[in-house]
Amino acid sequence: MMVVFYTSIIESILTSSITVWYAAATKDKGRLQRIIRSAEKVIGCNLPSLQGLYTSRTRRRAEK
Repeated sequence: MMVVFYTSIIESILTSSITVWYAAATKDKGRLQRIIRSAEKVIGCNLPSLQGLYTSRTRRRAEK
């Protein structure tokens, strides 16, 4: 249940326009990654890293 919430709400917010802002967010990447790690602790399972999210979204856009 918590994974569904994370995926639908938090990951959606994190990845909105990630292909545009990711390269420019140098010091914010660490902060965003800490949010993901905190969510992992609350949920109790592994979640994709910020780099992993960026890579998957970029590949998905390239396939279109």
